[in-house]
Amino acid sequence: MARKNKSRLLIYLLLGIIAVLIGIAVVRAKSKPKGIEVEVEKIKRRTISETVSASGKVFPEKEVKISSDVSGEIVELYVEEGDSVKAGQILARIDPESYESAVEGSQASLNNVKSNLAMQRSAIETSKAQKEQIQAQLNNARRVHERNKQLLQDGVISKQDFEASETNVEQLEANLRSSEASFRSAVKAAEGAEYSVKSAEALLKEIQTSLSRTTIAAPTSGVISKLNVEQGERVVGTIQMAGTEMMRLANFNSMEVQVEVSENDILRVSFGDTCDIEVDAYLDEKFKGVVTEIANSAANTGTGNQVVLTSDQVTNFVVKIRILPESYESLLEFTGNIPFRPGMSATVDIYTKTVTDVLSVPIASVTTRDEKDEKENAEEEKTEEMEEAEEKKKKEEEIKEVVFVFEADTARMTVVKTGIQDNEYIEILSGLSEGEEVVSGPYSAISRTIDAGDRLRIKEKKKD
Repeated sequence: MARKNKSRLLIYLLLGIIAVLIGIAVVRAKSKPKGIEVEVEKIKRRTISETVSASGKVFPEKEVKISSDVSGEIVELYVEEGDSVKAGQILARIDPESYESAVEGSQASLNNVKSNLAMQRSAIETSKAQKEQIQAQLNNARRVHERNKQLLQDGVISKQDFEASETNVEQLEANLRSSEASFRSAVKAAEGAEYSVKSAEALLKEIQTSLSRTTIAAPTSGVISKLNVEQGERVVGTIQMAGTEMMRLANFNSMEVQVEVSENDILRVSFGDTCDIEVDAYLDEKFKGVVTEIANSAANTGTGNQVVLTSDQVTNFVVKIRILPESYESLLEFTGNIPFRPGMSATVDIYTKTVTDVLSVPIASVTTRDEKDEKENAEEEKTEEMEEAEEKKKKEEEIKEVVFVFEADTARMTVVKTGIQDNEYIEILSGLSEGEEVVSGPYSAISRTIDAGDRLRIKEKKKD
């Protein structure tokens, strides 16, 4: 009898515990907040700056490639990479021995043709003198012949004497013509000698220029940013085309960032746009810049007559951005020199448009809905024709931008028209009013879960 009473008591005890647990679960279920947990934010007026982000490398704005115009061995090298030089400073010398010999030979040839010119000019003077002498003899013979005509008529001289004087005149006239021809020939020979002198002088000047180019001087002031040769190496070069690149001279006082901007964003970039620049070598530092050059042709359109017509790669345009010196003045106190080096990686944000005092909401608050999403019910079995018609209709449906307004613990879906945006906020042109609260998170709930009329509850912020 006692055992039965203990069993009944144990059963009653277990049933009581179960009843208590059920009661606790019911109370907790009733007291648990209902609705989708969301974050909300009030609509405010803000300043929004639209940006185009791109990455690239740091380069000097002005960098000169110094190449050799002559061939030979580098016998002197006066600089090292990183040295600062001034315009006109001697950087290197190429062995001038062969060019000095060529100058001496060309000088000898010039002296030879000058001597020939002097001889030709002397021949001109000789021919001129002979011509004048014959001209005087001819004039005298003509006067004698004129007197002989009168004497012949008077019978003083014989016809034979008259004909002899006439023959003498004709002979002197022939001699004069021959002398004039010799004079012209001497003049032409002198002109040819003058051309030979000019040609020899031009050749000498060219060789002297080559000799002078064995001395490499800095064309401008700057820093040796790259040195490709060592003393004792041979370089190749001609006057007609660039030879071996020996070094690069850069002006580190004016640096720029070259970035590639996609074809979708390049139309928004303009000359003079301001930029924020972040260089990977300087963490938590932002520098200011300005757009100075925008490429007219894409960076991957090919070279020369070869044009890339395929679209299997992204089309980018090179944009050059000058780094403003005043933005890195504080770094000069620590580095003591220009803080940037060619090839450093950098990221830029180009401010293409800025609007002030406009209504804005978080970017995550704006999502898209279409009519099908608003009327969507549980899926039913459909025929193939119905599915095709529905798919066609779906393509024709206009996708709308919407925002969920938190109103009396309920989601009110509002169609909005948006403007420009930055990294956090987007401009609202119509559909909302200042002071309203919009759902700002979580994004997964805004984009998929929440629908018009759904019950919402504000997520409680956890205390630190």
